[in-house]
Amino acid sequence: MVKVSIERLSTGVEGFDKLIGGGIPRGFFVAVVGEPGTGKTIFCMSFINQGIIEGDKNVYVTTEESRESIIKQAALFGWDFEKAIDDGRLIIIDALMGSPGDIWSLTTLNVEDLVAKVIEAKKALGYGRARLVLDALSAFWLDKPAMARKYSYFIKRVLGRWDFTILAVSQYAVTTSLGFGFGIEHIGDGIIRFRKAVVKGELKRYVIVEKMRQTVHDLRMYEVEIVNGYGMRVKKPTIYRKEDTVLPRSVTEKIIESEERKYYELP
Repeated sequence: MVKVSIERLSTGVEGFDKLIGGGIPRGFFVAVVGEPGTGKTIFCMSFINQGIIEGDKNVYVTTEESRESIIKQAALFGWDFEKAIDDGRLIIIDALMGSPGDIWSLTTLNVEDLVAKVIEAKKALGYGRARLVLDALSAFWLDKPAMARKYSYFIKRVLGRWDFTILAVSQYAVTTSLGFGFGIEHIGDGIIRFRKAVVKGELKRYVIVEKMRQTVHDLRMYEVEIVNGYGMRVKKPTIYRKEDTVLPRSVTEKIIESEERKYYELP
């Protein structure tokens, strides 16, 4: 039997790496998907913090919070992103509050500009293994969801040459649990899906690995918790079924059919 050695990057999330054979394979483009409030950003911030600890080059692109908000949120978990920026180990590209006078910002949600700015950041950080978070990548095609696959492929193809391991966040709609544009999941080497539900009056968060190439991954859904001063941790497998909380199947099928029809009706 041929044994293949795969370098894996730890996510820094307690209990998660064991679900994916020890970590995310180096160079992968992984989709982190789910509805708002499920823990996607905390997961991604943990991935970046682990990169800072391990001496990687780290780039975080934020489209839904300002750079200052990301820094403050990280501090709640004991992660000093501000120091990492000062030390040249992290660059946060602000695509929400960006201004022309800020070198590490984007003033338009343009994919070509995004890729160029990320490459510029990698050059500034220097040679070496790199981690990239795009939170949320779906912001770049909200007004043209049919372009999701094309844009995702372009980002993966170009930035893959720069030794990035990428977490690309895609927001899902609260009402339908569907993504804003088909494509990122097809392009991704992995899919990490976050979910939430109110159980006995309490909000619960869950994670499941739906796809991870070159990996024998766990197929069960796990409950996760977010702890101030610490971060995210994976708890135990859950008996929660998505079917208990989603729309009727007939309704969902009609929505999916409509979304796919829009996807193939390219401009």
